[in-house]
Amino acid sequence: DQADPDTFFPRCYRLGAVDEQQAFIEDFHLTAARSLLKVALELAGDVLTGMEQPLKSGKGPGEHAELGLGEGGQRWVPRSHVPHPMPSTAGPGPPLPPQLVEEALQVCEQHLGSLGHQDIDGDPPSPRMMGTDWDRFLRDYYRVAHEGAGLVPSRAQQERCRVLLQRLAGRLPQLGMEGDRSVWILKPGAKSRGRGIVCVAQLEEVLRLVAPSVRAGEWVVQKYVERPLLIFGTKFDVRQWFLVTDWNPLTVWFYRKSYLRFCSQPFSLHHLDPARHLCNVSIQKQCGLARGRHPQLPPDQTWSCRQLQAYLAQVGRAGAWHQVMVPGMKAAVVGALRSAQDLVRSRKGSFELYGADFVFGEDCQPWLLEINASPTMAPSSAVTGQLCASVQRDTLRVVIDRRDNPTCPTGAFELIYKE
Repeated sequence: DQADPDTFFPRCYRLGAVDEQQAFIEDFHLTAARSLLKVALELAGDVLTGMEQPLKSGKGPGEHAELGLGEGGQRWVPRSHVPHPMPSTAGPGPPLPPQLVEEALQVCEQHLGSLGHQDIDGDPPSPRMMGTDWDRFLRDYYRVAHEGAGLVPSRAQQERCRVLLQRLAGRLPQLGMEGDRSVWILKPGAKSRGRGIVCVAQLEEVLRLVAPSVRAGEWVVQKYVERPLLIFGTKFDVRQWFLVTDWNPLTVWFYRKSYLRFCSQPFSLHHLDPARHLCNVSIQKQCGLARGRHPQLPPDQTWSCRQLQAYLAQVGRAGAWHQVMVPGMKAAVVGALRSAQDLVRSRKGSFELYGADFVFGEDCQPWLLEINASPTMAPSSAVTGQLCASVQRDTLRVVIDRRDNPTCPTGAFELIYKE
């Protein structure tokens, strides 16, 4: 498809495939280098928070109109407004030398150069060939980003960090959601209900966890959205249904209703436990609700999309759902289906109902985490009790009633794509 997956699908690798595992290692190195620049920039007292894509609106895939942020989506905010504070200089042990920042700058400058010449024949220089001792670099990076060790960049280095991050923002759509801790989410293949999923912030731990499994596809690792949209300081995701009634010609129906799943504990990148980061109902029902939990958060951990829209209106983002979030989800679904269309064996007279899981960035941009076949229809709350029944009823309207009467009501299903 013509869509750029980096604009809606967090970077993902199959660790059982040797080439993809090496690509992930190189990606982790580059992400750590960029993260170090963000820490150094934080020490200057300003933070580039608009590195994400500008807010977008559109009528369908590929039709987007920018809203809001200004040229390039860049904006500066005072340090006090940053929701996830970065380490201060007052950390354990002596401050690390400016040479660490210099190494990160050189790596990122080389990477930017390779990004700017993608149309030239030949492979760009690999990060592992840049002359960096990555084992030592990562140890120092972990001390800064995870342990709060001091870092003393020069004024000139701070300015180079600022300029370089702004230039990278124009090339890397996921830069703004990365944060500064290089957290990744590790998922075992062919499992459901969140089983075996863990969040990891060190490369060595990822490789250790997957070492016993060598088969391709056994594990996937995906970049974790470190700067998600939060509600009362708590992470949530959205389960969005869609229906494929034909793969050739591809015919896609999008459900206009969806629901939110909340975590039971407040969001924090300093603690990577499932209660704070995995919104899956099967995971969260095993976790106790946090003490002092905001009273407006639902005790049964679910909201309808209408409740989300009401919340967004209260915080001054009344148009975000219809102008940014829904168009972005539709584009992601269609892009993903088109990319897989040739791999699916088409069978007339059949259909498939899917459940897509989305998380949203601070700019309300949706990020497609995964698409689930056979999504659960078991009601876990009052919200899902109503919605699961209605989506099944409306599915029958589309796949049965509409065959005899093309003008019949289709409930909350909307035809969003037909070849």
